[in-house]
Amino acid sequence: MHKLVLPILFLLCFTACKRSKFESDFERISYDGERRTYLLHVPSSYNGDESVALVIALHGGTGSAKNIEEQSGLPSLSNEKGFILCSPNGLNNTWNAGNCCGKAEEKKVDDVGFINALIEELEANYAIDPRRIYVTGMSNGAMMSYRLACELGDRIAAIAPVAGTMVFDCVPAEPVSIIHFHSYEDSNVPWNGGVGDGISDHYNPPLDSMLNAWVGFNSCIELSSEQTDDYDMIEWLGCDAATDIMLYLSHDGGHSWPMGTKPRKKADDPSQALDANALMWEFFESHSKEE
Repeated sequence: MHKLVLPILFLLCFTACKRSKFESDFERISYDGERRTYLLHVPSSYNGDESVALVIALHGGTGSAKNIEEQSGLPSLSNEKGFILCSPNGLNNTWNAGNCCGKAEEKKVDDVGFINALIEELEANYAIDPRRIYVTGMSNGAMMSYRLACELGDRIAAIAPVAGTMVFDCVPAEPVSIIHFHSYEDSNVPWNGGVGDGISDHYNPPLDSMLNAWVGFNSCIELSSEQTDDYDMIEWLGCDAATDIMLYLSHDGGHSWPMGTKPRKKADDPSQALDANALMWEFFESHSKEE
């Protein structure tokens, strides 16, 4: 009897440990000879009768799918708004965003191909609206979201990078809408460029030069701005394919997810000036791929 109990208990524990605190499902997919994993959060409102949006959330360097779920709180937004949320795990907990970061970059991991295969897998199994596929990410995940916008622009309608920048030379396939969140106090990925104080020793292009490149890519023609005591906002409008670009820079928060949670005790306190989740979903809802 005892010989049977222990394996069963181990199996139950293993299964439970693989689920997040948001009840997301732990899934696997094989790509490029590797077993890749992800968390999938399907809201209770989903019944397959109508197509829904897909949001892909990418963790930061040394992070994980569970980490980005908990740090961002996006599963709660998924339940409220009815979109499917997919949070994949990077190999060795990093993403090959171009010139960053860690082993994913060193080993030239094909993360663009992996995310593309993951989108195809989800489209085959769920009623995903192909016009409403979005990507967000924190830090190294934000950098990866820019690479995906550049190389999978025919599939991705908009991205919402948080506390990252674009770390490779980009020639986008199509215009993509962008809403970017950053803090003036971020010393890990400085908003004005340079090598940050994080564990990844690489150069970060300034946000203005990087976003101005996308303004050129998207052929934006209008500029508006807003300044408050808590944040600055710049918006480029009138871009090709009904795209827009927005930048929010908070005066608090550091290297963090605005109004999220701290991933560890010594991490920067999240900004209280902006609700990144609410702002990005409002932006996503108003930007879909043109038919």
